[in-house]
Amino acid sequence: MPGSHRFSLRALTLAVAATTAGLSVNAHASMGNLGTSYGVMPVDVATAQSLSMFNDQVSATYYNPASLTSDERGELTAGILHAEQELRSANPSANGDVLSNSPSQHVLIGMKTNLGSLTRFKHPIYLGFVAGVEKYGKEMLAFGSETSENGQYLQYGREPLFLNIGGATPIWRGISVGASVRITLEATANLDAVTTLNGETSRERLEVNAEPSMKSILGTKIDLGSTFCPDRNCFLNGWETAITYRTKSSASTAVDSNFIVTQTIPDPGLNLAVTTIDSFQPETFAIGTQYVGDGWRVGGSIEQQNWSELEDIFAGDTIRNQSSVAAGDRIRFDDVLIPRLGAEYQLNRNFAVRGGVAYEESPLKTTRNPELNYLDTDKIVAGLGISATYDRTRLLAYPVRLDLGYQYQQLQKRDFTLVDFDGNETDVTADGDVHVFSGSITLKF
Repeated sequence: MPGSHRFSLRALTLAVAATTAGLSVNAHASMGNLGTSYGVMPVDVATAQSLSMFNDQVSATYYNPASLTSDERGELTAGILHAEQELRSANPSANGDVLSNSPSQHVLIGMKTNLGSLTRFKHPIYLGFVAGVEKYGKEMLAFGSETSENGQYLQYGREPLFLNIGGATPIWRGISVGASVRITLEATANLDAVTTLNGETSRERLEVNAEPSMKSILGTKIDLGSTFCPDRNCFLNGWETAITYRTKSSASTAVDSNFIVTQTIPDPGLNLAVTTIDSFQPETFAIGTQYVGDGWRVGGSIEQQNWSELEDIFAGDTIRNQSSVAAGDRIRFDDVLIPRLGAEYQLNRNFAVRGGVAYEESPLKTTRNPELNYLDTDKIVAGLGISATYDRTRLLAYPVRLDLGYQYQQLQKRDFTLVDFDGNETDVTADGDVHVFSGSITLKF
């Protein structure tokens, strides 16, 4: 596309990266996603994800696909999520300075159905999917990768497209298994151009390609009473347990560009390459249990998240560029254990309340990370929610359910040393507050 477009080499390369990601370069995302940062559906938000492994809604495709078998009916769910963040970074002798307060705003849709009727065996096979899109459906990919001298938070920001598809089936006496995939994008771009020193470009060629990357999630759910004493009452009645495994995943962008600068850089030109990742999700193992009583349930889970793998991934990231940093200054991550506890109580046939708490330890080990200057703290998470079921439907075969959830996250104070691009150091204290509001409406069929 010939012409006299005035771009510097750096601006043009970054514009290609933005085109690849599908939005402007000043969009800041994070090493988190909707499911782990807040919770997918209001039940997950309200219980701090403590009962998510047993949730029979479509969010089970992310937390434990085996739980899709918990309700034989099909389901169509639509919802919204709004997260207000005030993330602070301040010199201990000064008042708190807000580093980031941009909200995360998702529209959600999910569906579950039984495909068993397609076969002659009539064995139930459940298929489900859930999708979340940022800015209430207007932004499918929020992608950001940068160095910073003022500090940047590791796990907060606008969340990219959230998409999970999975299936499940019961196999034997209260035992169900399921599998799903989390879909992210691996984008590549190639740019060739001839330019003058003042930025007038000509003979440009741009190719952009994005391919889906599918990362697996495996899960199982066991009703201990049905498995070990199906024909009689025993102490295991009411107890359920679940185990899940999620592989690591991330979104990625790679830009290869070549520039010939008239009278300065002749053919074959100057090669510029950008490779970066975002929205990294660690390999995760989780085990949970719950006890279901008469109109109530209580349960919890423990997750192990293997964040240490992110060190090697950052080594190949040209923006974060940890391979060229001195060994003592390289960013380090710990594997962490996250405990969660929650409960639910059925007030009557139409209303139920629920709540949960969790303590999320920060995986960021180092407190001095030159150029990147990442900030991250331990978090105390508490949630509360309510469900209302409207059963006087004249046209629908099943009741309509409305869910509301609220979650508060308190980021504990933690000291860091920021290093600017000239090598000057500043001691700061990071902390913050996050408020999450979520609502959904569910139709059964």
